[in-house]
Amino acid sequence: MKKKQYVVVGLGRFGSSLSRELMKLGHEVLGIDLDEEVVNDMSDELTHSVVADATDEDVLKSLGIRNFDCAVIAIGDDIQSSILTAIVMKDLGVSQVVAKALSELHGKVLTKLGVDRVVYPERDMGIRVAHQLVTPNLLDYIEISKDYTIVELSVPKRLCGYTIQQLDPRAKFGCSVVAINKQTGVIIAPQAGDVVNENDIMVIIGTNNQINEFESQVIG
Repeated sequence: MKKKQYVVVGLGRFGSSLSRELMKLGHEVLGIDLDEEVVNDMSDELTHSVVADATDEDVLKSLGIRNFDCAVIAIGDDIQSSILTAIVMKDLGVSQVVAKALSELHGKVLTKLGVDRVVYPERDMGIRVAHQLVTPNLLDYIEISKDYTIVELSVPKRLCGYTIQQLDPRAKFGCSVVAINKQTGVIIAPQAGDVVNENDIMVIIGTNNQINEFESQVIG
């Protein structure tokens, strides 16, 4: 899995959770917040953390924001700052901008501004979003215990026609395909000879490490 650089603006509960998980997944994270105490608390957990006003274009330029792979706007309850930050990020040419919305209307505004993805904290936990950012084919991520996870992965075109035996996730990675969701129906406990096609959805269970290995080496 290629290491990416993320900038997370707003280190509240959502932003800090997302930042920590991105770090756990092996990526670099720059955290930005106006609260010095919050920044200091996160300084040992992130690649870099700074006290800064993300609505100030000159400040973001000085931080080299345009060179980051993805910007996540996780500002708490200041809708105006969220919108202004989105505008600045898009103007600076950040390749992917993701923003947290506080309401449906806020989300519509962010979408009209060209934000690539809008997330809602009520529906999207920080950990789940982190995995979805890193793995585009990941549709859902559910942590069922400290160590075990269930994920839904969309089958990419290059794996079309592969059998479960050819993928062999259990022998290679230790995780198991427990279901395949096809347009024609759901196959529960698929057999070795069952075939996956493009856009089928595989439901996989395993430890966090097993899932991460399968995602990076097979799904990519």
